[in-house]
Amino acid sequence: MPFLGDFLSRVGRVARGQANSGVDAIEDATFEATVNQTVLDMRNELNNVVRASAVAMSNYNRLDAEYQKYVRQAQDWKDRAGQALDAGNEDLAKKALAKKAECDRQIASMQQSVDAAQQTSEKLKSQVGELKRKIDEGERTATTLVARKNAAAAQRKVAEAMAGVGSADNAFAQLNRFEDTVSKEEATAKAFDELASTGKDEDLEKQFAELSGHGVDADLAALKAERQAAKAPTPPPYIPKELGSGSPPVTTGAQAGEKAKA
Repeated sequence: MPFLGDFLSRVGRVARGQANSGVDAIEDATFEATVNQTVLDMRNELNNVVRASAVAMSNYNRLDAEYQKYVRQAQDWKDRAGQALDAGNEDLAKKALAKKAECDRQIASMQQSVDAAQQTSEKLKSQVGELKRKIDEGERTATTLVARKNAAAAQRKVAEAMAGVGSADNAFAQLNRFEDTVSKEEATAKAFDELASTGKDEDLEKQFAELSGHGVDADLAALKAERQAAKAPTPPPYIPKELGSGSPPVTTGAQAGEKAKA
């Protein structure tokens, strides 16, 4: 059933993606601990390699010790054969040389194995040394990575705070929300105020308000006129021209009143 196989493959791919995403989130939250554990795993792996290398090198050491033993024995039998010849005993010299020949055969049979073991031992030494250098470098890199990760996380938090796009309890974001709320309330109040004043003619209302009472300007003009009238001199009485100097003076109403009082 191709459809079922394709469906299961897609489901498996989704499940693996979700699992990897979850693992990434966990590693990001525990970055420093994960890095330190990685270095510790490298150290443990180095210990395993060192133990395996020690076993291999130990085998070489035992094989080389056996090889050197036969080399010494061959030399020893050779020296004995010479000693027997010096003593004039050729039969004993032949027996010593026969023993030397046996040792030489052992040496020849072991030569290839010893050489191979020696090469392996030297290679293992070099590899262990290189692995140690890489692990030391890995530890330094891990320390640097942790410092860079912490610095980057701090920088990101500062940037998020400044941009106001941080977590839900970000203070700056909360203030921005408060400001938006107040702005909405102000806009709503202004809208209701505009609706309440709709249909009123402000200029007309002002004109009728001015008619209903005296303004300050009118009061000031009246006061000025009153004071000017008080300061003006009284005009002299009017005397007709036909009345000459010899004619009796014309008595005004005010003068007649004064005489009557006298």
